[in-house]
Amino acid sequence: MTRIYLDHAATTPMRPEAIAAMVPLLHAGGYNPSSLHAEGRAARAALDDAREKVAAVFGARPREIVFTGSGSESINLAIIGSGRARAEHGKHIITSVIEHHAVLHAADILEAEGWRVTRLPVDAAGVVSIDDFRAALTPDTTLATIVLANNEIGTIQPIEELAAIARKHGVLFHTDAVQTPGHLALNVGALGVDMLSISGHKFYGPKGVGALYIRPGTPVISMIAGGGQEHGLRAGTENVAGIVGLATALTLAEEERPESATRLAGLRDRLETAIATTVDGARINGAGTARLPHITSLAFRDVPGDALLIRLDLEGVAASAGSACAAGSLEPSHVIAALGLPDAFRNGVVRISLGRPTTAEQIEAVVGMLPETVAAVRGDVALPFETNVRA
Repeated sequence: MTRIYLDHAATTPMRPEAIAAMVPLLHAGGYNPSSLHAEGRAARAALDDAREKVAAVFGARPREIVFTGSGSESINLAIIGSGRARAEHGKHIITSVIEHHAVLHAADILEAEGWRVTRLPVDAAGVVSIDDFRAALTPDTTLATIVLANNEIGTIQPIEELAAIARKHGVLFHTDAVQTPGHLALNVGALGVDMLSISGHKFYGPKGVGALYIRPGTPVISMIAGGGQEHGLRAGTENVAGIVGLATALTLAEEERPESATRLAGLRDRLETAIATTVDGARINGAGTARLPHITSLAFRDVPGDALLIRLDLEGVAASAGSACAAGSLEPSHVIAALGLPDAFRNGVVRISLGRPTTAEQIEAVVGMLPETVAAVRGDVALPFETNVRA
């Protein structure tokens, strides 16, 4: 059985170009970039080149890029590091209820240290209100962090408008852009953000490496004690091979973005149109608003999502209920809960996320199987015996 992987929002397979760029640095070229000898200088040159490539995608300068061990670390450094650095100016942070857990838990840490946290609601499509954001600002607000595009339903937030409002009030603005490389432009000047986080494994780069853009003049306190790597903001010998892999994958993702985003949006729309017309009691979360081209969140009435995912897995389709970081929970995710879905739909959510390997033939295969699979989970029909035992 040829499997169909439709969980690219959870992670992506590394692309050959990123692997090829990393291999020399995993062998004879894998030296410490802080060393002064020729081998160390060669590693430093590779690190500097990678920093320039990432900065170019962001429309930033190389010194404004800090490499980390993950997207979560980038987010924590931005929120906790800048929050602690500006604590004397005020201890109020604004975020939203549909942020990734890395953001929500980082805000919880500041809250435990005496900060006040405002968690903005979203509308039925999963979008933060600009008016709510403006109303939440106080003289004590020093930091706002709103996701650029949600990882479960794909809705895109009005970051440019929110960041502009924050700047007028002297409030730092961070955005979690982990899901967006290769799908949305990431020019930090156009977005108007002070900090922006990404993670390599979301755009066909390696796991265990992330990056954080920090606008010049933004105060941030390091969270890891040690050496002075990464401009003194992230101690620890840099993962040069991983960083080079990230930079290679990011550069290619940006180059391919116009064509790739159009192709994936077309496949997503084909899937959504077919499901809406062939599956009884189906709805599309976030429909009608700007969304990432590769993510669709489908809710099915009176269908337990975990059972549907198991059935799909047996049919050879890998999908998810939402964030892989919250997998295993029988309760709807905090993102789905925030949308205010009717009770009959809340537990029947499946996230399908497309990627570079996704083909039109694979989407047609899913379109062909999903109506019967949903009906089977509801108990309306029984799937053939061989389907039930297929591995």
